Amino acid sequence: MLALSLELNDGRRAEIRFTERREGNFEDASPERRASVAEGRWTQLHQQHGAGVVIVTAPGEADGAAADAAATTASGAVLTVRTADCAPVALVAAEGVVAAVHAGWRGLAAGVVEAAAAAVRRLGGRELRAYLGPCIHPGCYEFGSGALEDLARSLGPDVVSQTAWDTPAFDIPAAARAALRRDGIGQIIEANRCTACEAESWYSHRARGETGRHVMATWISAS
Repeated sequence: MLALSLELNDGRRAEIRFTERREGNFEDASPERRASVAEGRWTQLHQQHGAGVVIVTAPGEADGAAADAAATTASGAVLTVRTADCAPVALVAAEGVVAAVHAGWRGLAAGVVEAAAAAVRRLGGRELRAYLGPCIHPGCYEFGSGALEDLARSLGPDVVSQTAWDTPAFDIPAAARAALRRDGIGQIIEANRCTACEAESWYSHRARGETGRHVMATWISAS
């Protein structure tokens, strides 16, 4: 399991966890499996591949909400997104706000990263950092040239890449980085792990047709 802990201005800490294959499938995880990642009540979204964001004011609030991102200032509110190849992004504001974001190509095109950052700022966040977890990388992500041209027009030329076999590819990490930087977020921590390449560690729907999902969880601990 990948883990990151960041100190906040008020003495609390922002915690981020990203599971690996060995922790099991989190598509519909049992309470015991959830507790192995983060104890407490979870907000698990009904992901839409869009730009919807929910604000969580208490642990467990908005569980099952139709959205692709959630933000909170509440201690102990565990925000989660499930991914295989899409990018999980955690936003942390030093003022005491965290957000979890599910960012596939459709969500990135719809502006989910920007919408989540706006929600963090509405909650008082000013000094933002981002964590970009494991996702499919361009060397493994073949993409139709017509759709890729449309994405390049809306997201910028850096999203265009090539696969390892020299066909057009979409670069999800580059698209997420570009969205974060457009929003003024320059502090980005990246896992730099490809879910398609590393079959021993990650599920991949695109590369192997797998239905399993990892979970990224982020929350604010009391101390």
